[in-house]
Amino acid sequence: MTTTLDRMILLSFFRSYAIVSSSLLGLYVVLDLFTNLDTFGKSGDIASVTKHIVGYYSAQIVLIFDRLAESITLIAAMFTVAWMQRSNELLPQLSAGIPTRRAILPVLIGSAITLTFGTLNQELVIPEVADRLVVPRDDLEGAKAIPLAGTYDQNGVHFEGIAGFRNQRKIVRLYTTFPDTLPNGQNSASGMVHIQAEEAIYHPPGDGEFTGGWELSNTVPATFDLPPPNLTMIQPGKHFLKSDADFDAVSRGSGWFLYAPSSQLMELLSRVEPRRHGKVAVLFHTRITRPLGGALLVLLGLSVILQNPNRHVFISSGLCMAIAVAFYVCTLACKFAGDGGYVSPPLAAWLPLLVFGPITLASIDAIHT
Repeated sequence: MTTTLDRMILLSFFRSYAIVSSSLLGLYVVLDLFTNLDTFGKSGDIASVTKHIVGYYSAQIVLIFDRLAESITLIAAMFTVAWMQRSNELLPQLSAGIPTRRAILPVLIGSAITLTFGTLNQELVIPEVADRLVVPRDDLEGAKAIPLAGTYDQNGVHFEGIAGFRNQRKIVRLYTTFPDTLPNGQNSASGMVHIQAEEAIYHPPGDGEFTGGWELSNTVPATFDLPPPNLTMIQPGKHFLKSDADFDAVSRGSGWFLYAPSSQLMELLSRVEPRRHGKVAVLFHTRITRPLGGALLVLLGLSVILQNPNRHVFISSGLCMAIAVAFYVCTLACKFAGDGGYVSPPLAAWLPLLVFGPITLASIDAIHT
């Protein structure tokens, strides 16, 4: 049954959460902005500079929040419980026979709610702004040439190029390689084919015939006796290649999958491209364990505060921060081991929980009720 006191504590937690999140995100924006103010100043007049700054940091804040989501919840929960102890709000409840775990139940409920913000942000918001997260500060419009990492499409066709322009979805000197084996395992009638195009422009999927692929101009060779699959000649030296590999797929760096939703990670793991499967698998399993890791972090931090009510609030806060640092160091070390192939991806994701899970249970059991 929810009481007035429960609602008051829950409201206090959400207030602390709002203060902590706005303070940390605002601190990041201020520090990064003043560090790179000269870069933004190249955009022109004040209106253009302001638009540039707002456009850049509106996307970057989403990424920073993703990295700090669990820490923000921990700090908010820690401040709420510490303030309850400092203002003697917890002692009367314990004197009335209310267990400690019941007294902090609103904080746990609020923590469970806010921990979902990180997952929702990761799955719904970050993929929508992923293209803006890789944009440099001085090229928000995409007019400058960018290096290309190359990629494969679902048919095994490899794409790479010299340079790309995001605002035009254009690639200079695009090289495509068609494999001699089709996705169904049969040999391709055209065999392995290499095509060089002086210019390639990607056309998004639409109603027209030449959409959902690349318009290749000034190609070498200019014609084919037996063209490879999905390649249509418009005129000699000019062809259209149907492909699911869009401009973002060709231009994004090796860590592009960090911004992809989990459903796309599953699709990527099922493809034939093996180059990044290890890192993608580690990331996928880490996302599964992320809510559990955040919950363990909050429970462990609160248990440290509640074990000794007479401890100074700053000492308790320092211990919570030390625990959070230890947890993240363990998580990063396991991720490094998983990315390097030293341990399996599932073990790399679950090992921090296996290490800190028993410690959390023992700490919760040691809370005075």
